[in-house]
Amino acid sequence: MANQNSSGLTLRAILLGIGLSVVLAAANVYLGLKVGMTVSASIPAAVVSMGLLRLLRRSNILENNQVQTAASAGESLAAGVIFTFPALLLLGYWERFSYSQVTLLALCGGILGVVFSVPLRRVLLAQPELKFPEGVATAHILRAGHETGRGVTVLVAGCLWGAFMKICQSGFHILEESIARGISIGGGVVAGGCNLSVALLAVGYIVRLNIAVLVFAGGVVAWGIAIPIYSLVHGIPTSDGVALTGYDAAFQIWHSNIRYLGVGAMLVGGLWALVSLSGPIRSAMKIIGGGGRGPGEERDAPGWVLFVALAVSAIVLPFLYRWVLSGTGEESGFLVPVLALAFALIAGFLFSAVAGYMAGLVGSSNNPVSGVTIATILLTALCVRAVTDASNAVEGTAVAILVGAVVCCAAAISGDNLQDLKTGQIVGATPWRQQIMQILGVLFAALTLAPVLNVLYDAYGFGDMLPRAGMDPAAALSAPQATLMKSVAAGVFAGDLPWGMVSIGAGIGILVIIADEILKARDASFRMPVLAVAVGIYLPIDLTVPIVLGGFLAGAAKGEASLPVVAGLLFASGLIAGEALAGIGLAVPFAMLKSTDVLTLDLGTLTRISKPLGLVAFAATALTFVLLRAKSGKRTLP
Repeated sequence: MANQNSSGLTLRAILLGIGLSVVLAAANVYLGLKVGMTVSASIPAAVVSMGLLRLLRRSNILENNQVQTAASAGESLAAGVIFTFPALLLLGYWERFSYSQVTLLALCGGILGVVFSVPLRRVLLAQPELKFPEGVATAHILRAGHETGRGVTVLVAGCLWGAFMKICQSGFHILEESIARGISIGGGVVAGGCNLSVALLAVGYIVRLNIAVLVFAGGVVAWGIAIPIYSLVHGIPTSDGVALTGYDAAFQIWHSNIRYLGVGAMLVGGLWALVSLSGPIRSAMKIIGGGGRGPGEERDAPGWVLFVALAVSAIVLPFLYRWVLSGTGEESGFLVPVLALAFALIAGFLFSAVAGYMAGLVGSSNNPVSGVTIATILLTALCVRAVTDASNAVEGTAVAILVGAVVCCAAAISGDNLQDLKTGQIVGATPWRQQIMQILGVLFAALTLAPVLNVLYDAYGFGDMLPRAGMDPAAALSAPQATLMKSVAAGVFAGDLPWGMVSIGAGIGILVIIADEILKARDASFRMPVLAVAVGIYLPIDLTVPIVLGGFLAGAAKGEASLPVVAGLLFASGLIAGEALAGIGLAVPFAMLKSTDVLTLDLGTLTRISKPLGLVAFAATALTFVLLRAKSGKRTLP
C-alpha cells in the first residue's frame, strides 16, 4: 500500500474517476426520471474504486477518495439535468435533447457549483451542527476497504439482483412491476398501491427511516386525505364522457390538481431554507476570492482560477441562453438573456448554500434541490412576465426553465461536493485536488447526459410525452420534477396555475416547519424537513410505499442517526445501480425496435402468477437486508 501522505491524484485515479462519473451519471438519469429522487453515488463509487484499485499495487485511501469525488460529481450533475431539461421537451419547446445545448448548459451550471462550493466549504464544514452523514459514512467505508474486500462482493451481488429484477419486470414481463388499486366510497375515491421496484426499496434504506416516513406521510396527505376530499366536492373525473374508476380516477385527480400542493410546500421549504441560512451565506460571501489561502492540506483552488471560471460562465451564459431561445423563431435581443444570467448567478449562489447546508444536515440524497429549483423557476417566471411581453408565453416559460436548470445543476453539485470534501477532510485529502476531480467529473458527465436522455425518451417516453403513437403510457418514465417545473412555469404565463392548491400546499409547508422547529427546540431525534413531505405529496402513492418499507428495514439497524450497517448500504447501492443500468440497457432495443414489448416472454397461463412472483421476489429482497444486518452483527457506521 502506498504512503498515505501521497496526493492520490494519479493517472489511474483520474481515468477511473471519469469512467465511474459517466456510468453513475447515466444510472441516476434513469432513477431520477423514474421516481424523482436520486441518491449519492459516493458510497457505491468508493466501493467499486476499492475493488478495482485492490487489483493494482500501491493503491491507497487517497486514490479511492479522488475517484469517489469525481464519480459523485457526475451523479449530482445528472440530478440537476433530469429535474429540469426534460421540462423543455414536455413543454413542446424541444423535440429531442440538443447535444450541444444540454452539454454546455449543464457544464456551466456544474462549474458554477464547484466555484460556489469553495468558499462554502470553509464556512459549512466548520458548523458543528452539520454532520454530513453520507460524507462521514463514505470516509468509514474507505477506511474499512483497506481492511477487507468483502464489501465489493455485497455490492456486486446487489447490482446483479437489481438488474435481474428489472429485466424480468420491464424486459421479459414475467414479474409484475406495480400493484395498485382504488375503490369508491360514497361519492369519492381512495387509492393505494406498492411499486415492486427493488431500487425504491433501496432508496428508502439509504435515506433511512426518518426521511422515508416523511415521504410516505406526504403521500398519505395527498392520496389518503386530499384526493378523497377533492373527489367528494368536485366529483369523479371523466375520459371521453365516461367516468373513471378506481386507481385511474385517483391518479387523474392527483395529476391535474393535488400534486400542486407539493409545489406550495416546496416553495415554502426552499424559501425557509434560504432564510435559515442567512448567517452562513453572509460568512461565505466575505471570503469569496480568497480561494488559495490556507496552510497545506487545507488549501483550496487558487482564487484567480475561481474568478476565471466564474467570468467565463458569466460571459458564455447570455449567448447560450440567446441561442436556445432562438428556437421560438423570434429575435429576443439580450434583455432577457442578461436578466436570466443575473437570476442564475444570484440564485445559483444562494441556493448552492442552501443545498450545501441541507446536505450537511440530512445528506446529499435528501438535498432540497427540487424545492429550490421550483422557487427559482416560479420567481423567474413572475419577473420575466413583469418586464417582457407576457404574450410570448413559450419564450417566457423556456427562460424560467433554463434559469432553473443552471441553478439546479449548481445547487446539486455544491451539495454533493461538500459531502465529498467532508470525506476528504476525514481521510486527509487536499481540497484543491478534490476540486480538480470534481471539475473532471462534471465535464465528462456533461458530455454523456444528452445521449442517455434521448435513448431513454425514445424507449419509454417521459410523463405524458410519448415519442410515437401506440406506446404504453404506463411504461413511460414519470419525470415528476420536470413535469412539475413545466407546469409551474407554463402556469404563470398562461394564468392558469392553480394558486388555490399552491396556497394550501404552502400552508401545509408552514405547519410542517412549525412542527419541525418545535422538535428542534426539544432536541428530538425525529425531525420533519418540509421538503421530504413535499416530495411525497407529488409522487404517486405506489412509489412512496416501497420507500417507507426500506426505511423501516434501515430503522432496525443500530448506529448514530439510525445509519444502516455497511453491508446493507452496499447492497442497497448495488440494487439501485443494477436496476438503473439494466433500465438503460433495455432502452437500447426498445428504442431501436420502437416497442417496450420486444423481449416479452409468452408464458401462457403462467402469466397469471406474475403478480405473486413479483411480490415473492420483492419480499425476498427485503429479507436479504434483514439477513445482511444479522450477519454483520454489531458493526455499524459511526
